[in-house]
Amino acid sequence: MNATTSSPIPHEAGDEALDKRRVADQAYDAIENLIATLALKPGAPIVEAELIERIGLGRTPTREALMRLVANGLIVQLPRRGLLVSDIQLAQHLDLLEARRALERLIASTSARRATPPQREALLACAAEMTAAAKAGNLTAYLQADQALDHVNHAACRNQAAVAAVIPMVIQCRRFWTAYQHQGDMSEGARCHQLLAEAIAQGQSEAAAAAADQLMDYLRQFAQQVIA
Repeated sequence: MNATTSSPIPHEAGDEALDKRRVADQAYDAIENLIATLALKPGAPIVEAELIERIGLGRTPTREALMRLVANGLIVQLPRRGLLVSDIQLAQHLDLLEARRALERLIASTSARRATPPQREALLACAAEMTAAAKAGNLTAYLQADQALDHVNHAACRNQAAVAAVIPMVIQCRRFWTAYQHQGDMSEGARCHQLLAEAIAQGQSEAAAAAADQLMDYLRQFAQQVIA
């Protein structure tokens, strides 16, 4: 609560606001997943009514999610054309990875210090799911586990500024990887995430930062292969 607030928020109102926040987050995750997995392709128009029906979460949370996605650069708003899914920028992707590297090191090392025991267990479980999905060649399950691991890692670090900065980059990378995954290696990606999860789970800050670097090295090598 803000220090200048004259009276506390009633319990019921606070619960209602929290419920709305959770629904908006669900809408954001659902639309992000559609974009990241190319179910909504680059350049595709956003038709609000169709999107609301598709994710089934109502107009208000959907609109809030769309506003966040515009702010994050995954959706663009053009005069007389409305909302469109943003294009994949090949030329800028390596620069994005370099910026993401610094943030991922910070988040990983901080998570190693701050994660709760349940969060440490959850990270290991997500990494195990990624490994199993990679072995099965199940791209959908792999991406779902990847997203879940990110959510836990971001919550564990408790650095909202870093998380807010890295989320658009994570989504752009996930979409880039999905678009060109025929040139990628799910097993190697899963291995990098496993190393990251283990280092955080063991509370090893330096090892977690090094594992984040390995993940970024893998993504950079993959991007260079695509661009070449």
